[in-house]
Amino acid sequence: MSTQPIKQALLSVSDKTGLVDFAKRLAAAGVGLLSTGGTRRALEEAGLAVRDVADYTGYPEMMDGRVKTLHPRVHGGLLARRDNPGDMGSARDHGIEPIDLVVVNLYPFREAIAAGDPPVEKAIELIDIGGPSMVRSAAKNHAFVAVATDTSQYDQIAGALESAGGTTLDHRRRLAAAAFKHTAEYDAAIAGYFSRQTAATESIDRAELPDRVTLSLVKRAPLRYGENPHQQAALYALADAPADSLVYGEQLHGKELSYNNWLDLDAAWAAAQSLPTPGVAVLKHNNPCGAATAATVGEATRLAWEGDPVSAFGSILGFNAEVDAAAAECLSEPGKFVEAIAAPGFSDEAVEILTTKPKWRNNVRLVRVGAGGAGDRLVLRAVDGGYLAQTADNGPDEVDAWECVTEPRPTDEQMADLRFAWAACRHVKSNAIVLARGGMLVGVGAGQMSRVDSTEIAIRKAGDRVAGSVLASDAFFPFDDSVLSAHEAGVAAIVQPGGSKRDAEVIDACNRCGMPMLFTGRRHFRH
Repeated sequence: MSTQPIKQALLSVSDKTGLVDFAKRLAAAGVGLLSTGGTRRALEEAGLAVRDVADYTGYPEMMDGRVKTLHPRVHGGLLARRDNPGDMGSARDHGIEPIDLVVVNLYPFREAIAAGDPPVEKAIELIDIGGPSMVRSAAKNHAFVAVATDTSQYDQIAGALESAGGTTLDHRRRLAAAAFKHTAEYDAAIAGYFSRQTAATESIDRAELPDRVTLSLVKRAPLRYGENPHQQAALYALADAPADSLVYGEQLHGKELSYNNWLDLDAAWAAAQSLPTPGVAVLKHNNPCGAATAATVGEATRLAWEGDPVSAFGSILGFNAEVDAAAAECLSEPGKFVEAIAAPGFSDEAVEILTTKPKWRNNVRLVRVGAGGAGDRLVLRAVDGGYLAQTADNGPDEVDAWECVTEPRPTDEQMADLRFAWAACRHVKSNAIVLARGGMLVGVGAGQMSRVDSTEIAIRKAGDRVAGSVLASDAFFPFDDSVLSAHEAGVAAIVQPGGSKRDAEVIDACNRCGMPMLFTGRRHFRH
């Protein structure tokens, strides 16, 4: 395969990692260096001979640096086909010199919005124009021009130059593919930013999902396998994901996280954020089997585990407050086993206890997550040939809008438990029934095809604790059968969305049983 020599390179980078060493290797191989602005200054300070692009084009940088490389002498040097007499004749006529290598990484737009969307005025100045233009010109003409868009590519390019005098077509084609991917991800981040800005100016009633959705995903980590060992898997982050997202959580300790671990961590983290602080959620197979809030993190941890201690074995926990020594001691008791914990923080004492005391101390994954939360986002689910999209069901419920539809009214204590049960219920797979008492889940019926079955499972899980508990249902009761069985078991109050054709029958059943029931007006299906 023929080798294309590199006689002149243009370098203009935002991230200057490895730049000087790379440029020194280029210069040592006889490559002429063209550069701009801060990149040129960094090279000159390193003692390298560099020609300013402004001197080459005959035009200075202008408009606060907005216009530097948008010039025919730059893009002609990149786009001229070396084997085309017409192209090379035009280049000679206009004093255009071939540029054989472009080294560009772009203004840090994605990094800036990862810390939270900046004002539009600031964001606009972070949009690179000249950089992507040069990258695309070089990548289009990769038959003759090499393009580096990542610092990890420097060593291989320099090595090829030193050993073979230039780059092969196969090498340049791989660099071009990476370059087009780089600019696509960059443009997707910009498009996403402005889509969010536009949506923020519209009312909820007027807002519509976009006609087109562009996803730019960056691989964060390969995973051993997917849900099952025969499935391949990897973890990807949205290119514009906030830095405090779960996907960027800091693993402080433990084994590599698996595909199933990530699914449960996401569910545990989301469930914990719905609870009063301090709150703890215990997840197993993407369903809460326990959750609690209390005066202290340690007490909340104990109550959450006691919700269903059998199912909690081998679980993943989410916290909405720092894990302290008391919580760590609770989880380290004999007979308990924890796979992973997601929390906004871990005290030094908690880390010491969790990584030295229990039998599973070497393996437990401790993940510190930023406090920003997911916020508004589009939720995508794959279907054959496409995706379903919906807005996330993570907004607060307006408790003041709830309606007591029965003659009996809940006590203040029952009302607190009803709010807690309703907050937890949205995180349980439908059909979902949860029982709560004293700020903790005592029974969960999840994922059943019949609401009657979910009710029976929740009652069975609760055991003696069902007496005086409250019940939350993610959707309306189509009949009064589950309500009557809940009352017979000892349930004291109910919260549900309402909306059934037979609401009147269900309300009448509650009145006959002397059991308060609230309608929230909002369903929380979870499939």
